[in-house]
Amino acid sequence: MSIPNLSGKTALITGASKGLGKAMALALSAAGAKIALVSRDASKLSDVHTEIKKSGGIAEFFVADVTSEAQIDKLETEVSARLGKVQILINNAGINVRKNLTDFTLDEWQSVLNTNLTSVFLMSRRFVPHMRGTGYGRVLCMTSIMSHVSLPQRSAYSASKAAVLGLIRALALELAAEGITVNGISPGPFATEMNQPIVNNAELNAQFLANIPVGQWGKVEDIGSLAGFLCSDAASFITGTDILIDGGWCAR
Repeated sequence: MSIPNLSGKTALITGASKGLGKAMALALSAAGAKIALVSRDASKLSDVHTEIKKSGGIAEFFVADVTSEAQIDKLETEVSARLGKVQILINNAGINVRKNLTDFTLDEWQSVLNTNLTSVFLMSRRFVPHMRGTGYGRVLCMTSIMSHVSLPQRSAYSASKAAVLGLIRALALELAAEGITVNGISPGPFATEMNQPIVNNAELNAQFLANIPVGQWGKVEDIGSLAGFLCSDAASFITGTDILIDGGWCAR
């Protein structure tokens, strides 16, 4: 994909301190967007911020828990003051707890749903109004192949990501007439921090790779390219859908 022109746009990315969030931040910065980096890890956010600045980009970082309504309210005030209105919102923050459903505590279940699903509601409710009346806006939500298929010990994660897919469809219809698109990106097997328990286990890693038709883990840069395209004018007719980027996993 060619690099889109996002000059003059401000993009807010949650979970931006590492992995796919960092990859999208770097890609959108390269396309000219100002970047609001958000996560709970100030040290890692600072590293990403420095990397963007060194490459000539414009970025600010904000430490916030996106499951907290009060912290999101404060975040909106701070982002507006330092970077202006947000035209691109990428809901990327997420966690996973791997265990059998009957072994889950209620706190563990709720922590996954709050981080993966409720944060999307809270962030979208707060920042979508920035886009209204401008004729342009982009909301991207990280769904997952677990929105479409599942595996053992993924009950909370699958439930949360399938719910995000439903939210995407509804919100897309609510905003379609305003030039604001809402889409999901469903990553498959990427060797991010969340998947290190598999990557670092030789037996599990071999089993996992055997189930990926292309025979390798995904590269995070591919997520950045896809996000850049979906935020561009070339994707203005794409809304209410979800794009699988999974090396053929769900086609089996």
